[in-house]
Amino acid sequence: MAESVIKVRVEGELAYIVLNRPEKRNAINQAMLRAIPEALDEVDRPEVRAIIIYGEGQAFSAGIDFTSLANDTGAQGGHGGGPDMQHFRRFVAESQASLNRLESIEKPVIGALHGFVGGLGLELALACDARVAAAGARLGMPEVRIGLVPDVGGTTRLTRTVGYARSKELIMTARMIEASEAERIGLVNRVVAEGAHIAAAEELAREMARNAPIAVGLAKRIIDKGHGLDKMTFQELEVLAQSSLIGTEDFREGAAALAQRREPRFKGR
Repeated sequence: MAESVIKVRVEGELAYIVLNRPEKRNAINQAMLRAIPEALDEVDRPEVRAIIIYGEGQAFSAGIDFTSLANDTGAQGGHGGGPDMQHFRRFVAESQASLNRLESIEKPVIGALHGFVGGLGLELALACDARVAAAGARLGMPEVRIGLVPDVGGTTRLTRTVGYARSKELIMTARMIEASEAERIGLVNRVVAEGAHIAAAEELAREMARNAPIAVGLAKRIIDKGHGLDKMTFQELEVLAQSSLIGTEDFREGAAALAQRREPRFKGR
């Protein structure tokens, strides 16, 4: 995989996916978007119980790399002289698929955010299950300022995360907000001291990782798939998942550990 733009390492039960273009403030180009699913394939193994994503350097991500945008999207023009819309639609679809792959992995994914978290960078963070932000981080969707809209799941996930009114305000004003306000409106789960975001993400990841991994993965899928469904259909997803979990070795181990007042030893089966 393209290690020049994404670094991967595994330390025990935790895996790290690192945005590695610090000289560009981790601006996201097509190579990085294509490297994300490759990184997920690398860490999607039984011993990994949670994933942390963070950025090297001074920012989590400055958003899309505008210096490569024209080449990546076909905006320089097709055979007719205008933008190549077919190329552009393919680029956006591939970008959406990359973040959808991140969102759908059946492991907890924690975004450790610092510095600037804007545009496509925030869209990447929204595809995580939880977000921890360092004090001083600034988050927002500035796309309308240049005549575009958030198109890589940004409008969708931001609305699902903070609600209609707040997502409209953030997107339509292009305002960048401080980490403290992001926590207040539910855009990030917690704010920690500057420089402590990775350690705080590790703490949250380990708290999730100590639980039965199949159950954690299915709980994630129920929440993601059930959001927006009617109540009865949502509850049916719960029943279907539970009917699968009740027969697992992990459930028997969890019940035994509870009865014996000891820590469970889950195996993911």
